[in-house]
Amino acid sequence: MTKLLITVLLAAVAVLAQDTKVTPLMAKDLGIAGNEADMLTVEYAPGASSAEHRHHAHTFVYVLEGSVVMQVKGGKEVTLGPGQTFYESPEDIHTVSRNASRTQPAKFLVFFVKDKGAPATLPAK
Repeated sequence: MTKLLITVLLAAVAVLAQDTKVTPLMAKDLGIAGNEADMLTVEYAPGASSAEHRHHAHTFVYVLEGSVVMQVKGGKEVTLGPGQTFYESPEDIHTVSRNASRTQPAKFLVFFVKDKGAPATLPAK
């Protein structure tokens, strides 16, 4: 399980800005057709963002603090605050993920359902 958490962390960090903190919380084999779940938090410093990327996973986002701007290719850009959610399918390209504020930090919880052992986050091609 530790190896899996390290893999998830490294994949996530590879596409995030240097002013971003990723904290793995849990990885769990779901016992359903080779799927597993990963849960982590992402903290964006004021003005921080991530590069365009994709998640080969069902991705559920729940904003804990601050405000974040999210968009997938072909979708509308949305600004989310505490208690609001966002979903990405395994086929989506995450074109926008950034802190909406240049003065306040933002923090959100991410829950992935993905193929066992596969990286959750990859740079977009």
